Amino acid sequence: MSGVTPNLQFGAGELVIGVDEAGRGPLAGPVVAAAVVLGSDVPAGLNDSKKLSAKRRAVLDEEIRRSCGWAVAVVEPQEIDRLNIFLATMTAMTRCVGELAQLVGTAPNEVLIDGNMTPDGRCADWCWPARAIVGGDGIEPAISAASIIAKEHRDRIMIAAAEDYPHYGWERNKGYPSAEHKEALRIHGPTPLHRHSFAPVAQANLL
Repeated sequence: MSGVTPNLQFGAGELVIGVDEAGRGPLAGPVVAAAVVLGSDVPAGLNDSKKLSAKRRAVLDEEIRRSCGWAVAVVEPQEIDRLNIFLATMTAMTRCVGELAQLVGTAPNEVLIDGNMTPDGRCADWCWPARAIVGGDGIEPAISAASIIAKEHRDRIMIAAAEDYPHYGWERNKGYPSAEHKEALRIHGPTPLHRHSFAPVAQANLL
């Protein structure tokens, strides 16, 4: 999934993409990565998605999608179980950057990634200059925008999934190991959306 405003402009050799992910820690649902290239009309108030209210995050999500170039990649629980969560996250980042680069029609001059590691050397398809920035989602606007897009996209997935699996409270905990979620896992067992390689889910399979 991706989009780009028709008015998006950037200087030659100056395409900088920000990348962040949402959903490394949950017991259920996908890991989602987003890539964003800012347009000339940068939304005001960009910040780490975790530091924003849900209402403000939703507003910024719409503004980013309208004024920037963006792409989202989703790695489902079955692939997380096959790869492990770290490689699944690196894979999601690689896929969304590739899609965004194709969408805007040029390779990025630099990819800024929240955290202390990048997919460079870890994913065979990664082929762009990359720089990891610890705390980047709070200090680099393009990464902040990516963190908002990723968080909002994943939250929508989990809210929709809660309708199919109502016992787990995913509309509230988004698949993270809350007391409510862990108790439902003990009573009802795992679903196809659970990460069966994660210890609490694997243990529930033995009950």
